[in-house]
This record gives sequence, structure tokens and C-alpha cells, in this order.
Amino acid sequence: MLEKTFYKTLLSRSFKNVPVKVVFWDHSTATYGDGDPEITITFNEKIPVADVTRNASLALGEAFMDKKIELSGPANVIEILINAAYQSAESFMRDSKLRRFMPKQNHSKKSSMSDVQSHYDVGNDFYALWLDKTMTYSCAYFEEGNQDDLEQAQIAKVHHILQKLHPQPGKTLLDIGCGWGTLMLTAAREYGLKVTGVTLSEEQFKLVQKKIDDEGLSDVAEVHLTDYRELGDRQWDYITSVGMFEHVGAENLGLYFKDVANYLVDDGVALIHGITRQQGGAFNAWVNKYIFPGGYIPGLTEIIGHIEDAGLQIADVEMLRRHYQRTLELWDQNFQAQTAKVTEMMGERFVRMWELYLQACAASFESGNIDVIQYLITKGASGKNLPMTRDYMII
Repeated sequence: MLEKTFYKTLLSRSFKNVPVKVVFWDHSTATYGDGDPEITITFNEKIPVADVTRNASLALGEAFMDKKIELSGPANVIEILINAAYQSAESFMRDSKLRRFMPKQNHSKKSSMSDVQSHYDVGNDFYALWLDKTMTYSCAYFEEGNQDDLEQAQIAKVHHILQKLHPQPGKTLLDIGCGWGTLMLTAAREYGLKVTGVTLSEEQFKLVQKKIDDEGLSDVAEVHLTDYRELGDRQWDYITSVGMFEHVGAENLGLYFKDVANYLVDDGVALIHGITRQQGGAFNAWVNKYIFPGGYIPGLTEIIGHIEDAGLQIADVEMLRRHYQRTLELWDQNFQAQTAKVTEMMGERFVRMWELYLQACAASFESGNIDVIQYLITKGASGKNLPMTRDYMII
């Protein structure tokens, strides 16, 4: 009885903005929110209250993965529910008492490689199933009137980033966390830059090296399977880093921006693109355990402080929160279309884990719990390598 009371209180506080039917483990039912529910939450088993109060996201996430909780409704039912929970100030997503226990993190060079490989080395074949043809695994950039073409939006994102650098042919660019190489190779092919990419993912490294060889770009492009902290005293005119600083950990953020400063020539320009919380830094125990070990989402003022401490100057800041929400929604649509293949490759529990991850992240961006921000920064205050106005950023 006490457990039923706990869950009824939890659910009534979390789903005020969306009507939900709940079927409990004893087959009794309850409805929350106003209107006729299109969503049903079924508890196949009773989830111990102690697990939920210890860490709600971890306990409920694992319960969904293990089919102790089932959801029925629209294809984006997870996104709808989690967004509703974020919108309620009293929900389990916002109650600090339910989020107080977090595991300790380690971001040594060895652990960083292990963390990255645990996610990105799931296999290129897996990511190719639901990413677009560019194999770009970061926030796309959607222009007005085109919010359904993921490939075009990823290409637009690459040009949006490179355009902000105001790059000059013949100069050099370092891409920290180069992924599958789309940005760095576009910079080489279309902007005339000499590019260097670094990644800790062996799968990504192999694919980028193959692209360099196949396209005959070895005279202007190189990729290294190494930690970004191991680049010695080399310097570049431009630096890009997309979706990278979320992996370095709170304790290494200051050092990360100091490395960016050290790797830039005087008056060099960098575009750092990463997930940021306007409300302050945080990380999620379920995501940390199952998706991004060692992941940490820094706060906006935290990032700005580290940029200043590194002796860098901020030239421009742009929020792209809604763009990442849409990116994740399209990834999820692609992923759902491939669930049979992914189930065959990885198993049903893995599929449920990724469905939860993609839709929960979309909800987190939709609700404003997290943002993704592009920081255009310069080494030195002159900014002489950038035009006086922002007009040049528009392609």
C-alpha cells in the first residue's frame, strides 16, 4: 500500500501536462492529467521505492530496458513523457532529493579512451543504419523550410561551423574529436585547408583514414588515433571541436580550453560546439552508466569562465537547442525503422536502451533542460582574422 501511494504521488506530480493511464503491477489502474489518455504506462513489476529514491533516472531507465515498465502510445511516447516530467517542477526529473547520488568519474587518458570506445566502437555498421550518409553524429543545422532533410542539415552544420572561422586557403585546421571525418575532410576539399583530425575511436580512425586514402587527400589531411592532450607543441590557425568537451569531465574542462589556447597560433580562431546547461553543470546516472561513461554536461557560466581563464576571447555565442531536438527526433525515426536489424545485431535490451536514450535526449532539449552552444573564440583580443560584423557567417 505504501509503495502504491508513493508511485501515485510520483506520477501525479510528473504528468500534470499530459493525460496518462497507468496500469500497476496488481492490475489496478489510475489516470493522471486532464483529458483522454493516449499513453499507457504499465508496471509489469513493482520497482522498489528505495531504488527510485536513490536515483530515479537509473532505476526507471533500467526498469524500461528490462521490460519491467512498458509504454504504449505515439512513436515518440518516451519523449512526450519525459518532456512533461521536465515541465513539472515537482516531478522526479527535477526533485533534487531523487537525484542526489551520482557515481564518481575518472578522466585519465586511459579511462577516456575506454569511455569513448565503449560508445563509438559499437561499430560503424550500427551507426550507419540510422545516421545520414555523412555519418555525422552531432547536432545538425536546420534552415527555415527544411526541417526533415537530415543529410542536408548536417552538411549545412559543417559549413555553418567552417564559415564562422572565416578560413583562408592554405592555412591549417585541427579537429579535436573528428568523428567520422565529415567536417575535417570538407574543410580540406572545399575550403583549401590543411587538416588534422584526432579521435580515440579505433572504428572512426580506420574509416577516416580510408576516406583520406580513397579521395587522395593524404597531402592535405591526416588523422591520428590519440588523445588530444598528446599533440605536443604543434599549432594550428583554426580549431574545431564538436561534441567533445562533454567527454572530458568537470575536472579537465579548464585544461581542455588551455590546450585549445596552446594549439592555436596567435590570433587563431576556434569554434567549440558542445552540449551545455544554462542552469549549471550536471550529469545523468543512467546515461553515464549505459551510454556515455564519464560524460558531464557543463554549465554556461562554467564554460565561459574556463575560456577566460585560458586567455581566450569570446567572439560569438549561438544557441542551437531546437536544432538538436530536431536532430534527435530524426535519428529516432531512422532508428525505429531499423529496430529489427539492430535487435538481430545487439538484442532487444540494447534496442530499448537506445530508444530511451534518443527520445530522452530530445525531450531534454525540448524542455530546455540542456542546450547546445557554439562558442566562437579567438587567441588574442584583436580578432583581426574575423570580419567586423556577423554577416560573413551567412552562406
